[in-house]
Amino acid sequence: MEAPLRKQLSSSYDEALSKLPEALKSEGFGVLTEIDIAQTLKNKIGVDFRRYRILGACNPTLAHKALSLSLEVGVLLPCNVVVYEGDDGRAVVQTIDPMGTLAASDPRLAEVAATVRAKLVRVLEQLS
Repeated sequence: MEAPLRKQLSSSYDEALSKLPEALKSEGFGVLTEIDIAQTLKNKIGVDFRRYRILGACNPTLAHKALSLSLEVGVLLPCNVVVYEGDDGRAVVQTIDPMGTLAASDPRLAEVAATVRAKLVRVLEQLS
């Protein structure tokens, strides 16, 4: 599996989290889900954890194209984008490289995966 696409920012967690939806939107993604991991772990098992969110991002056009090629690809959707607060207080934004997930699951998806990867790289660049 490919290494995740990762960017350590000079901005704070809150700043990165506020900018991320617009950066995703600029590349055709919408945020379908948002999971506050710290709050979930606190509520479910009573532990404290760093500020950490998982955003489920979807580009409907590319999702449709991928699903039209392979119904099984749905287990890899939406594209999860993670934002967490690093030990130094700066934000880290990360997403899995679709070339290592989508393309690896079915070679017919390589073109879609490459397009998704390019868009996610541009999202990370916008946050810098």
